[in-house]
Amino acid sequence: MTDTVPKKKRSEIMSRIRSTNTIFEYNFRKELWRRGFRYRKNIKSMVGKPDIFFPRKKIVVFLDSCFWHGCKLHCRMPKSNVEYWREKIERNKKRDSEVTSYYKNNDFTILRFWEHEVRENMGKIMNKVESAIKRIEASEAGFP
Repeated sequence: MTDTVPKKKRSEIMSRIRSTNTIFEYNFRKELWRRGFRYRKNIKSMVGKPDIFFPRKKIVVFLDSCFWHGCKLHCRMPKSNVEYWREKIERNKKRDSEVTSYYKNNDFTILRFWEHEVRENMGKIMNKVESAIKRIEASEAGFP
């Protein structure tokens, strides 16, 4: 099936898609800040450019959008240029797996959340982040 939108218009549409500072990322960071957590965001020099990084705790957080990262529940493939999109999303999933392995192998705590998880249950996700931080603080203090 061919694209129903002219090439110039498609380019304009695609240029508006953000790779960082999406609404759900912004809301996530705002809630972290409200809860008193301080962090760095989108550090280009780090593998995979984590959305959130807690340097002293060695915690990285990735907020994966349902479309770009191939969520089984919400990723709907475009009807045009199907092969391109299938390959693109598979490459993204493979890269996500490699990035996760890198951080696990280098003694980081890595947290990955789907866009729909953040949107649907921010409180539960924040509790998971808080638990990870407290677990590391406890181990730093010498508690198991």
